[in-house]
Amino acid sequence: MDTELARFNMIEQQIRPWEVLDQTVLTLLATLRREDFVPPAMRALAFVDTQVPLLPGDPAGPCMLEPKVEARLLQELQVQRHEKVLEIGTGSGFMAALLAHRAQQVVTLECRPALARMARESLRRNGVLNVQVQEVTAAEGARGLPAEAPFDAIVLSGSVAELPRDLLEQLKVGGRLVAIVGDEPVMRARLVTRVAAAAWSSTDLFDTVAPRLEGFAEPSRFRF
Repeated sequence: MDTELARFNMIEQQIRPWEVLDQTVLTLLATLRREDFVPPAMRALAFVDTQVPLLPGDPAGPCMLEPKVEARLLQELQVQRHEKVLEIGTGSGFMAALLAHRAQQVVTLECRPALARMARESLRRNGVLNVQVQEVTAAEGARGLPAEAPFDAIVLSGSVAELPRDLLEQLKVGGRLVAIVGDEPVMRARLVTRVAAAAWSSTDLFDTVAPRLEGFAEPSRFRF
């Protein structure tokens, strides 16, 4: 496989048509080696427009999101060089690496030890030094990191049924959170901004579907 041609085609045929036009994001995607964050058995899928399973033998388990989805979330978050970012759901570590190239500090939470180890190694191999990978339980990850709040930005690298108020409270005023919210067959990527001490604004960005993050409560489906 011609890796650089595959990377170029990924950007021009998948990412740019998805309204990712921020040149700093496109340049980062052209230079950061996505293939280094894909399990060896899945390397052929590194630049394909699909979710990539991260644990061999568990195709329904955690996945890397599609390149276009990662790119669009990164663009919409508009992370600045002085900012502190929290990610919930480290997965492969690729989103953490993207965030790290734009932020001052990234803390990322992962409840699967095998993925935390894989992400640390991939980040180290790519010289990404401003990411702290923390192993937590699923329930702990869903609560965020209130002891280290407030954050300038929070990323949920997976889907949730509803956004917990506890996470929104961990944003600074002016801080942003991106997540994929809802239930199959239609979920929506959502950007939430804390506009005042007790006020948030919300914008739905695009429709997509993503695997559930573990540990987040599901709303009751019971009806009288």
